[in-house]
Amino acid sequence: MNIQRFVPGSSRFVRGVAVAASIVVLAACGTSKPKPAELPPKAEVLGVRQAWSFQVAPVGFALVTSVSGDVVTVAGTNGTVVAIDARNGKEMWRTKIEGAVLAGVGSDGSVAAVITKENELVALQGGKVLWKQQLAAEAFTPPLVAGRRVFVQTADRTTSAWDGQSGRRLWIQTRTGDNLVLKRPGVMLAVGDTLVTGVGGRLVGMNPANGSSRWEAPIASPRGTNDVERLVDLTGTVARQDNVLCARAYLATIGCVDANRGVLLWTKTAQGADGLSGDDRALYGTESNGVVTAWRRTDGERLWSVDAYKYRTLTAPLAVGRTLIVGEGTGQLLFLNREDGAEVNRVSPDGSPIAADPVLAANTVVVVTRKGGVFGYRPE
Repeated sequence: MNIQRFVPGSSRFVRGVAVAASIVVLAACGTSKPKPAELPPKAEVLGVRQAWSFQVAPVGFALVTSVSGDVVTVAGTNGTVVAIDARNGKEMWRTKIEGAVLAGVGSDGSVAAVITKENELVALQGGKVLWKQQLAAEAFTPPLVAGRRVFVQTADRTTSAWDGQSGRRLWIQTRTGDNLVLKRPGVMLAVGDTLVTGVGGRLVGMNPANGSSRWEAPIASPRGTNDVERLVDLTGTVARQDNVLCARAYLATIGCVDANRGVLLWTKTAQGADGLSGDDRALYGTESNGVVTAWRRTDGERLWSVDAYKYRTLTAPLAVGRTLIVGEGTGQLLFLNREDGAEVNRVSPDGSPIAADPVLAANTVVVVTRKGGVFGYRPE
């Protein structure tokens, strides 16, 4: 298990800023997995058409792709950032910032923001740099761009807001966290007039004007006798249906929260590391052992599980129409029936692993590979 430590003043993690307390960053990795199950024979029950493809730059980090309307914004490890029109796969703008990208990209369709390995927050508009700001610690969660502001959460549990046009810091809120945090994207999204973030095992609703807390709801509580066993960070995408948010706590639980009232509705034990997708009936996720699972949205009772991809590395699923789309570690894009998880088709974009959870824009399923290929598919 790869563990890295923030050292105050270290140029690798902090540039010119002292950190009040050392923070250990735990990479989301584990022991070697058993031999993956053989892929089942390919089914072609559902037609899948490749609408377009695009090349960005190789991706060597836990990429999160940003979608705003018809615009998909993607970042490569080398600092390349590209905005793509998902309707036709055409480039809208492209730029290359100084430094390698560490966290994925956030965008509202106009302003985009990324965070570099040198802890620099960079805002872009139309392919040009708007402003840069130095952060006090690493960030693994992509910035959120919403309401003409850029929101950032760093690994030391600090959340900050920046003016989208000027880069002026508007507020900063720091919370006491556990000694260990996951080196993978966490939770941050806008729900109405509330900024929702993940802090440890809790969903926290914040006032975006000043960062004050409106509510907190625990998805998981720390357990165990050491810091590793007590690690319960919220990770990945949140499945939202109206005012109900459903999230995953790393290798611990899934749970749903009423974001209007800040009330926990239910939690269930689950052993996954990636986010959730869903519809008005069910939630869908991939467990750490490669099992794809559906839970009933109202109470978390399990509807079905499929172990055809056991011990394979899977992304979080994307629910589209009657289908679940899941990226797979050898480069396969799986199309599954939402009713029972049976495979209805699969494609291989360019033979390299899928680098990001699939996203939907302009009725197109967009995936990014480790080679930097961006592909748009339209299931029939």
